[in-house]
Parts: sequence; C-alpha cells; structure tokens
Amino acid sequence: MSTAVVVGGGPAGLMAAEVLARADVAVTLYDRMPSPARKFLLAGHGGLNITHSEGREPFLARYGTSADRLAPMLDVFGPDDLRQWCAGLGEPTFVGSSGRVFPQSFRATPLVRAWLARLSELGVVVQRRQRWAGWTDRGLLFAAADGRSVEVESDATVFALGGASWPRLGADGGWVEPFAARGVAVAPLRAANVGVRVGWTATFADRFEGSPLKHVRLTVRGHRVTGDAMVTRTGLEGGPVYALGAAIREALDDEGHCDLEVDLRPSLSGAQLTERLERRRPKDSGSNWLRRSIALDPVGISLVRESGALPSDPAAMAALVKAVPVRVTGSMPIARAISTAGGIAWSEVDDSLMLRRLPGTFVAGEMLDWEAPTGGYLLQASFSTGVLAARGAMRWLGT
Repeated sequence: MSTAVVVGGGPAGLMAAEVLARADVAVTLYDRMPSPARKFLLAGHGGLNITHSEGREPFLARYGTSADRLAPMLDVFGPDDLRQWCAGLGEPTFVGSSGRVFPQSFRATPLVRAWLARLSELGVVVQRRQRWAGWTDRGLLFAAADGRSVEVESDATVFALGGASWPRLGADGGWVEPFAARGVAVAPLRAANVGVRVGWTATFADRFEGSPLKHVRLTVRGHRVTGDAMVTRTGLEGGPVYALGAAIREALDDEGHCDLEVDLRPSLSGAQLTERLERRRPKDSGSNWLRRSIALDPVGISLVRESGALPSDPAAMAALVKAVPVRVTGSMPIARAISTAGGIAWSEVDDSLMLRRLPGTFVAGEMLDWEAPTGGYLLQASFSTGVLAARGAMRWLGT
C-alpha cells in the first residue's frame, strides 16, 4: 500500500487526507496543535460561512489575479460539491439572505466532529502536537511537544500549513524559510482581510468605537465595494474594507498612505442629495441639517465632520457625503488578520500543485500565493486546492 503524509490539519489538509484515504492510500496527518481544525473552528464560532452561492464568473472574480489558476480547482471541487460533501457528513447547508452558505447547525463544531470521525473510519492516523521541522536526507522531520524528534518517510507528501494569521492556532508562517532554502520562490506573507489604521480624533474614537457604518460604498483607486464597515478605535474593519485589501496594500506600498473615499449614501446620486439638502431649515445646525434632509446617523455625521468644517453649500455638502475622505496610514498586524496574502509562487507548482523542485511534494491552501475576501471564498479555495493536491498525489502514486 502506498503511503502519504499530510502536514497541517486545517481544511485543506484534512480534505487532502480524506481524498487520499478514499483511494486506499495509508495516510498519516501531522498537526502541531493538540487537535486539528483549530482555526476552522474559530472561524465558525459566530456562524460558519463555508462557501457562497453566486454564479461562477463573479465567484471567480473574487480571487483577483489568481482567478485563472484557481478556476480549474473550483471546477474540480466547487461550491455545489462542497455543499454535497457537508450533507454527506450530516450537515445540510442553506443559503443566507446575502448569498452566503452555512451549515444547517450554523456552527463548525458538529461538522468537524463528524469529519474527524469519518477520517478515523477511513484509517487516517492523526499525529497531534507534532511540529514540522524541515527535511532530512530520508524524509520529513517532526518535533514533538516533549522535545523528541522523529523522521518520517512516505511515498508522497501534501503540505497544508496555512499562512501566518492567527499564529496561536497553528499557522505562523514558519514554513517559509525552509521552503525558500530549498529554492522555492515564496512571496512575502502579508495581512489580508484585516482592519486598517486611521488617525481618528480622540472625540470620534471615544464616541464611535464599535459603531457600524451601514450600507456605505468604499472606493480605493477606482475599486468600489458596498457593505457595512465597522469603526474601531484605531481605524476601520469589515467586509468592504477586507475586499479592498489588495488595493489598499498597493496604495500603502506606493505612497505610504491610502486615500479611501466613503460614500455614505450610495443609493442616492449627487443631484438627489443636493435637492434634499436644499431644503435646509434656517435654524438647523449642521448636524440637524444632515439628519433631517438625508437621514445621516450620528456616526455618519461625525465622519463627515472628521474631514473638517462642514460646507454650507448643498452641492458641496452632497459631494462630500458621496466621497468622505479617510486617510489610511497602515494595516493592522498580520497576527490580527483573518488570512494572509503571499505564499508559494504559482510558477513553483504544476497543474496538480506538485512542487517542480520537489517531485512528490504537493502544497494546498493558504501556502499558495492567492487571497480572497471573506464570504466563503477563503474556505472554498482551501477545500478545492486540498482536493486537487490529493488527486495530484494519487496520480504520482499511481493509484
């Protein structure tokens, strides 16, 4: 019987282990944590958004410059396949109002419990508290929590060690240096799906920390995303901020800052806003003017004030409401990011995700150089690359 080692117990690694075990490969999975799927469980703590229901083309567009490379993998194991897989574990899914897909139980715990039970039935051996420590002349080296080390040989290896976000849950990017030492090109790991830093006034931060900016449109360098953002003490976070992450990073790299525009009333044109703002009552303060004429809430009004003195001209005020300037000075650290950008360059792997420099070694998940916004896209690509890497290993093994 052929043997395979899977390194990393996240969604990509667990999926690779399942696919290989179903092909009668003897699989051992090594994970540095006391139990697998730690980050997966945390991601599903408030509701496990496992994939998305939108059509293929807009779905692929979420992956930006990596869309073409990920397209074949999503064709092999796409959203419908993932939903059927969940149902097979006793966790049927449903589509939420936003198009996001969730397990019926809404949580990750029942799904992970059923998944680990299935892997056990398939004969997958899970070695916990085993940190991958590099290669030896004979195979892989693992260091146990008690200080002992062990060399492991196998016929094929699938690495799924994640990026560098949430390091306390196991993904700390420690794999980058040994891979680079083997000549594998690795783009620097950077924070993705992460909050940004803004120099709010103390008054604004004290009053509105934790307040949502509902249904706003954010624009960075011509890229626009609509959704709900959240004010933090040091900046902004939330879906539209995360979706603009690549554009924000690019601006920060080029200029040292990023000029973000916030449209507080994306459903109204500038002309419509101007017409409503022209109805100002003579005794209205600036705040009452914005509240009564265009229904801005306190956080929106105060955000407008953050840009300076309020204009009195209706057209100028409308223009400001449609594009409130917010200067982003940086991103939050990678340890606070939901995911990471960067990783092993696509040029380093073939179409089956085998490393060209290390035949018989495959990579999956966030170790590869791709990124996506939240909304089920991160997990979907992790599952899909795990399936493809495992199938590549099967071909390598001749199974």
